[in-house]
Amino acid sequence: MTEANDTLFSKLTIDEKAELCGGKDFWHLHGVERLDLPSIMVTDGPHGLRKQPSGADHVGVLESVPATCFPTASGLAATWNVKLIEQVGAALARECLAEQVSVLLGPGANIKRHPLGGRNFEYFSEDPYLTGAMASAWIKGLQSNNVGASLKHYALNNHERGRMVCDVVVDERALREIYLPGWEMPVKETQPWTIMCAYNKFRGTYLSEHEYLLKTVLRDEFGFNGVVVTDWGANHKRVDGIKHGQSLEMPSSGTLNKDKIMSAIADGTLTEDELDESVRPVVELILKAADALDEKAQVNFDNHHALARMVAEEASVLLKNDGVLPLSSTSKVLLVGALAQNTRYQGSGSSQIVPTRLEQPLEEIRAVAEEPIAFAPGYLLSGEQDAQLIEAALSMAADAEHIIVMVGLTPEYESEGFDRDHMQLPANQLALLDALEPYHDRLVVVLQNGAPVELPFRHSVAAILEAYLGGQAGASALARLLFGLANPSGKLAETMPITCADVPSDPWFNQNPRQSQYRESVLVGYRYFETTNTATAYPFGHGLSYTEFELSDLRLSSRWQPGTMEGHFELTFTVRNIGQRAGAEAVQVYVGQQNPSVPRPTRELKAFQKVHLEPNASQEVTFVLNPRSFAFWCTHEQSWVVESDLFEISVGTSVADIRLQETIELDTGRAIGKRDAAVFAYFEPETRFADQAVFEQLLGHPVPTSLAVRPFQMNSTLLEIGATRIGRFIHKVIAQQIGKMTGGDDLDEHSRAMIQAIVNEMPIRSVVSMSEGKVSESVVRRLIHAMNGSWMKALRGAPVRCE
Repeated sequence: MTEANDTLFSKLTIDEKAELCGGKDFWHLHGVERLDLPSIMVTDGPHGLRKQPSGADHVGVLESVPATCFPTASGLAATWNVKLIEQVGAALARECLAEQVSVLLGPGANIKRHPLGGRNFEYFSEDPYLTGAMASAWIKGLQSNNVGASLKHYALNNHERGRMVCDVVVDERALREIYLPGWEMPVKETQPWTIMCAYNKFRGTYLSEHEYLLKTVLRDEFGFNGVVVTDWGANHKRVDGIKHGQSLEMPSSGTLNKDKIMSAIADGTLTEDELDESVRPVVELILKAADALDEKAQVNFDNHHALARMVAEEASVLLKNDGVLPLSSTSKVLLVGALAQNTRYQGSGSSQIVPTRLEQPLEEIRAVAEEPIAFAPGYLLSGEQDAQLIEAALSMAADAEHIIVMVGLTPEYESEGFDRDHMQLPANQLALLDALEPYHDRLVVVLQNGAPVELPFRHSVAAILEAYLGGQAGASALARLLFGLANPSGKLAETMPITCADVPSDPWFNQNPRQSQYRESVLVGYRYFETTNTATAYPFGHGLSYTEFELSDLRLSSRWQPGTMEGHFELTFTVRNIGQRAGAEAVQVYVGQQNPSVPRPTRELKAFQKVHLEPNASQEVTFVLNPRSFAFWCTHEQSWVVESDLFEISVGTSVADIRLQETIELDTGRAIGKRDAAVFAYFEPETRFADQAVFEQLLGHPVPTSLAVRPFQMNSTLLEIGATRIGRFIHKVIAQQIGKMTGGDDLDEHSRAMIQAIVNEMPIRSVVSMSEGKVSESVVRRLIHAMNGSWMKALRGAPVRCE
């Protein structure tokens, strides 16, 4: 703080400090009028601004101000272009400033542990390095224009089912090597103004009050000095949150939790110094944000739409091309698919944007083509089978030189609040593709989805273009790519498995809403597929182009200090465009240790760069590999360790397409430790992480087994208490109230389903904070006792905790 800010802080009363620790309403922070400390506004992102009208609340189904809708995070990451993502962040900041918004809630940095995660479209990657690099670029672009980011959802929030009560069970190596680097890198490189803590538990403690993750790791180790804000409704025990590194509860809970803070100060369970440590970042945030607000800020939405198109072009991944693409503008083309008229361009939930304009693929493709484009819907977006639509498409197919079929996941598949049940495309879309099998040699499949899907047709169709959820300008980007006006350069930021059952975490994913066991440890995504030689549909980092690139002349230069874990390696090679078109290649550097003392992935991404080249042009690329590039987390020493060993440096255009390779020997002064045969056997694909004794050895403690739904307590969900008459009544009342808040009778079917899922997952303690204390904790506890009545009788009066 500056001296002036210190002076202002010293004038705050304890009552004012306590009030500043909570929201003023749903989207605003408290100010202090007598000290000219203003109230500032935060609002949802992360792929666009979702500023709602005054008084509107939550889940993305109400109207919000028009804003540029960029591709979702799954598409942003597929660009592998940090400079472009920084431009997106800057554009988002300009739109925030024009609407007097001080903090945009994003980006999302959670790891895509499993393809079925319902909110995967909001997250970048299965890889922590790529996640951290993308998040850093997004934040840098936003905050360099004086709008704060809120990196979310910290941490281990990797699925939707049970997200408000689930206890994550994960070993320390996986925590440090997979799930935390995506936070560590942005914190150290950009210092986000805020970090949003998640709903879930870790090691039995809610993230909103987790001393180890909030204070020890985030603040002490990573050096974070900003505001830790709760996800909306994630606060559990307010005073514990204050003591353990959390600064701000959102949204407002009225005076409920302010009174708890004041009571804790009065009885000595919370000191004023602890309160000061918590609230000081909030005051700094308000002062920083207030200085940046500009009532005259304006936005050029045409420029932002053009940027959104550029991003959508680079985000699209050409998975397969047998030479059919790009199409000639004079070709006789049939376009099939209802998504061509009603494009899927974003996910559902709190990130849902009202776009400034919205393109449709059919219109944009017809605008590019010189010959008329025939069209057939082919299927219903409702998912219902319609044989007549398929027959109509078939009757037109024979006359077409090329057939473009647009398929994808409709809104009921991907949303905040619930996870997918399977990895398949809608059955009626698959039926259409099956019916078109005689024409597969001329058929181009375009995918619109936020996460991987099974592709049973991949061997027979001529081309597959993954367009992801491409934002408001995704349709014109798609048209330009299909007809060669733009060259595909996207790369997969997550593996495309053949089937869901191939995913390493699949046997343990969503098995219990109250506990999530991360049995696969560090073998997440491609780390598993590459290490176990498990086949994939398309590997991590894969993506084709209309041109070709050659990688050559790999040179390594050592700056390592022998006998220590200090120094670095410089790695240089040449990229050349040997094709006939301008294009871009995302070159990727992987590192693998040959003889580790602990199980490690065969390859791990440690550097990348997107290189744009004209035909026959070349560029020399240089990377620096530092000690962390070679290290693993030693659980015994609680630190990063590099063993003296041989390390393989692999350079390629995907994790499976390695073009250059060299082995180096590191002398770190640390011998390779003794291997534990049982631990290595645990990671073999045949055992599939099933040995609980070894899992507990990795954890360092037994797996918690107390997962009983009954007796009910304050953290029982509304779905769980729905087993009782009183619980069903409470569920009905809360659902009705949230329905009114979010649009009531105006909601569509998909929005209703999303809200129902969110209500089901809510813990009953939320009733107290949602009502701002009007429904008191004592009333809720009495209701819980009543719901437990028949069960307690069975226990003959045994005491029940209602914590």
